[in-house]
Amino acid sequence: MTKKKKQHPRDEVTLRRQVAVLPFRVPALGSIEILLITSRDTGRFIIPKGWRKKGQKQWDSAAREALEEAGVVGEVSSKAAGSYTYWKRGDGEFELLQVLVYPLEVKTQRASWPEKGERKMAWLTAEDAALLVDEPALASLIRTFAPKV
Repeated sequence: MTKKKKQHPRDEVTLRRQVAVLPFRVPALGSIEILLITSRDTGRFIIPKGWRKKGQKQWDSAAREALEEAGVVGEVSSKAAGSYTYWKRGDGEFELLQVLVYPLEVKTQRASWPEKGERKMAWLTAEDAALLVDEPALASLIRTFAPKV
């Protein structure tokens, strides 16, 4: 008699994916800082994220989102630091999405960028950033990422 693998509800559905960066910097006399931005619709703290552009590598699409949403430029890793899921709101419906997160060491911030003035942003300690984001898996990723840098 063969055993059937017990399936979990999420095993049956492939989630659509977004890409994001975890923007960070290491000040000369301090520990790592994480950049959070606010979402345009709810004002909650998030990291820059969006859809992968066709024909573009995932990490490059994530870096493009960082430039568009926060005006930051730097060195993005081609290796994801992890992922998390969240419920995206849209047209009265919600969709569960998976987000792949790529570290981005921020080198500069441009004077202007497409979404300047539409979001607030803050450089925070990893612990403070983890406390401010709503998604538990993202908070965990931020906490575990900090010591690796």
